Amino acid sequence: MNIFRLGGDMMHVASILILLLKIKTSKNCAGISLRTQEMYLLVFVTRYLDLFVTNPFRSALTAYNTVMKLLFIASSSYTIFLMRKKYKQTYSAAQDTFRVQFLIAPSVVLALVFHYKLSVLEILWAFSIYLESVAILPQLFLLQKTGEVENLTSHYIVCLGSYRALYILNWVWRYFTEVYYRHWIEWTSGVVQTALYADFFYYYFLNKTKGKKLKLPP
Repeated sequence: MNIFRLGGDMMHVASILILLLKIKTSKNCAGISLRTQEMYLLVFVTRYLDLFVTNPFRSALTAYNTVMKLLFIASSSYTIFLMRKKYKQTYSAAQDTFRVQFLIAPSVVLALVFHYKLSVLEILWAFSIYLESVAILPQLFLLQKTGEVENLTSHYIVCLGSYRALYILNWVWRYFTEVYYRHWIEWTSGVVQTALYADFFYYYFLNKTKGKKLKLPP
């Protein structure tokens, strides 16, 4: 593991903590897309099926990966519980209307056509990579509808985008330091995913440098 991979993981964990902090302290989930959270859970469940066949104590790295995988699944499940049950009345359902079938269906097709090995686990893993690359779209569209973005919500999205950007640096590092390291599915999907954050990052830093609350153009 290199510093970029570790930094990416820590940004991912930070995004989770910030999101839960926002929901728990404000006691509402306004401005958060349930559709994005449900797609993230689908991503993690289909990607981490190897939990059932991997010995978590095989090595320190395997133990670390197991903890992170369980954390991502558990935190996504808990976030969805908070939005669907505890703070259901604060959820912006009328504005969270992105049609996720247009994201899930193409991801299924891509996974069936482009994968590393012809097996159920590998195809589901490829599906999770493709879906993760676009899972943030319902969240971004929701914020564009509302216009103004709460500080914690904006920090949450920036941490998510930073996680993927650091993973790109991790891939670049491994490309030059590991023999035969060629993972084009992750590379292509990761670049697409990071690009989707570019517009948000621009307005985030533009408003922060001016000391203003983040507002997105319609």
